[in-house]
Amino acid sequence: MSAGAARARRLAGLLLGVAGTTALAWLFSSLEARWVAVVWVSLVPWLWVLDRAGSWREAVLAGVALSLAFTSAVFGWFPGAIQSYSQAPLAVCWLALWVLAPFMELQFIAFALVRDHLRRTSGAGPWAFWRVTLTSALVYVGTEWLCPKLFAETLGQGLYASELLRQGADIAGAHGLTFVIIIANECVLAAGKALVAHGPGEGWKRALAPLAVLAAIVLGGLGYGQLRYRQVADARASRPDLVVGVVQANITKYEKLAAEMGMYDVVRMILDTHYRLSDELLQDRKVDLLVWPETVYPTTFGTPKSEAGAEFDAEISEFVSRRQVPLLFGTYDLEQEREYNAAMFVGPGRDGTLTRSAYRKTMLFPLTEWVPEAIDSPWLRERMPWTGYWKRGPGPQALALPLREGRTLTIAPLICYESIFPGYVAEEARRGAELIVTLSNDSWFSGTPAPKLHLMHAAFRSIETRLPQVRVTNSGISALISPTGEVLTEVPDDHRGSVAMTVPQTPHLPTLMVAWGDWPGPTALVLSVVLLLGPSLLARRKVRPAPSSHPLPGA
Repeated sequence: MSAGAARARRLAGLLLGVAGTTALAWLFSSLEARWVAVVWVSLVPWLWVLDRAGSWREAVLAGVALSLAFTSAVFGWFPGAIQSYSQAPLAVCWLALWVLAPFMELQFIAFALVRDHLRRTSGAGPWAFWRVTLTSALVYVGTEWLCPKLFAETLGQGLYASELLRQGADIAGAHGLTFVIIIANECVLAAGKALVAHGPGEGWKRALAPLAVLAAIVLGGLGYGQLRYRQVADARASRPDLVVGVVQANITKYEKLAAEMGMYDVVRMILDTHYRLSDELLQDRKVDLLVWPETVYPTTFGTPKSEAGAEFDAEISEFVSRRQVPLLFGTYDLEQEREYNAAMFVGPGRDGTLTRSAYRKTMLFPLTEWVPEAIDSPWLRERMPWTGYWKRGPGPQALALPLREGRTLTIAPLICYESIFPGYVAEEARRGAELIVTLSNDSWFSGTPAPKLHLMHAAFRSIETRLPQVRVTNSGISALISPTGEVLTEVPDDHRGSVAMTVPQTPHLPTLMVAWGDWPGPTALVLSVVLLLGPSLLARRKVRPAPSSHPLPGA
């Protein structure tokens, strides 16, 4: 067979393997329980391609191809959402996604390159297999942590649909689950290759070790999940449950409404709707805390920009004072011409006055919410008028909210995008938070898988910290999430409703993710560098010539 024909066959195999892994990834990205088992074999078609690569260039090509296919399949809804937001042509939005895909999914390329190099230099035998497998998996996880990702996606999130397997995230987060998924897929491939190459007799003997590791991973994950599930259930606190009122008004696209109705009428409509839904809720239940979503009050609170703004501010304060219910809501916060996306708390004080505190969002979505000062300019604003102007807040906080009857609740406040950052939430948990409260606006992605994916991210933060979470959005999905990641109550996407959520109070359960923060990524990066460079450095030391015992001429 000619070299050209061989390359053509490898290229066809590459496309087939990439298509197989992409299809399997698309299945488990639906986060349905029936597809959970797919994660244990999802990488096998692509790993088979990498084993057949004729050079490092072909391995890199396989990584680039998977990054493009994976991004197109799992985030194919994103170009349409960007078009709706920016009014840019759909073709341009798709082109931007494809250009960014190799950078956002760089872990596929780094993994393919390192794995190919190790396979060619590590020899044969069990130890070589485990060196290749462990080092490549560490490179994958380390690269994911190091490189920017708009949605912080990782393979481990595919285990969310398993109520037991997802519990392992309190040890090493979703990236820790990704690490064991990669090892499991390598074991499946190794067992399959042994059976094909050596037949049923000898093949089963050679497949025994990888299959034993696979079984240990799956059964160990299920056993640990069962243990933690029981611990959370047994740790129910003796304190009375907390009742949090949630309002999802399903009012979206404020800018479009303002162009049609005028900004005053839009704010009037938003507030009146939230007052009405809140009053319906308060008639039926005694609520300890009332929560409205992100930027529900689309102007500055406390520092009004007009007389109408001052009237609206006073009206919200009057609402809290008359109903005697603490209110946490999304708004803007202004300080010395610097404007922040904020969560504002207003509560009735003991002496009849109102207490007030604010949390400012720190992790802002690039460009749409925040532009780095280094690239911010009139030229940029003129060409991309949809870019955001908010400033970054001071970082993680634990906010103490005074409730009724002298009770104080310490929350971990999050606004929208911040819920995808494990280390950020872990820091708030370390500061004594008892409850995660997330205010979000997912209306730009309504009708796409994005609200469900965002809810999944939020659930992982509850698993990692073992804290319950109340998530409030303007258009869905609002939810109550348990410390095990279970969605106990929800208001679906594109629905209007107000719900009283009974939050089960649980004492703090220690987790490694809270103690060490987002440790898996940097740890994997350091270990992968050590495993890659360590053997060559040791080899150089061994071959270094000994110093001569003869004196130099003239000495």
